[in-house]
Amino acid sequence: MNTLIELQSAEVRFGRFQALAGVNLRIAAGESVALVGANGSGKSTLLRLLHGLIQPTAGQLQRDARATQAMLFQRPFMLRTTALNNVALGLWLRGARWADAKTQALAALARVELADKATRAARTLSGGQQQRLALARAWALQPDVLLLDEPTASLDPHAKREVEQLVAEFAAAQDERPVTVIFASHNLGQVKRLASRVIYLELGRVLADLPVKDFFDVERLRATSEAAHFFVKGETL
Repeated sequence: MNTLIELQSAEVRFGRFQALAGVNLRIAAGESVALVGANGSGKSTLLRLLHGLIQPTAGQLQRDARATQAMLFQRPFMLRTTALNNVALGLWLRGARWADAKTQALAALARVELADKATRAARTLSGGQQQRLALARAWALQPDVLLLDEPTASLDPHAKREVEQLVAEFAAAQDERPVTVIFASHNLGQVKRLASRVIYLELGRVLADLPVKDFFDVERLRATSEAAHFFVKGETL
């Protein structure tokens, strides 16, 4: 499949702190890639690097210039305006006429079952509704790559299921073309349900990069990385 993003010996430093070290990674169109590891392992930094929010301090980052990207954060930023305008503004900035942007934004809100909240101030919505609104904002832009940083970490179980289902649907089909999903998660059940591939990070290094079925195969994971094996074992006890 077509390679969308590639890292070659990539490093990221913040002063004396090395957040990522020697990362070699290739992500192809249509993959669903989970980033796992303890807090401080480098998951969020890697997502920001892949999205172009930060640049490598060493090594190379190559992206398919034709591929569009969108990123969702654990606590998405909501503009001080309505839910509809939060979606429409992104489309308008992309060059759509305002009337067309509003029409497309309303369709996106309907897609995440928030059409009835279109005129509500976005910041008054619940946490789960705000995350769904952020997904609508991303979906409206029809990205080739969707990056998510712990998208359900602060949500209640019902809201988690809703957001997870939407992510799965977006990954499965968007206008009959593959959408590549890259997400960080501490929820290994979620990783099993959403990912086709799992990358384990520790202290900024990639210690395991396996298909999801192999990552959760005890013997195969232990043979690849003892550290990853103990992480999974500890998280699932």
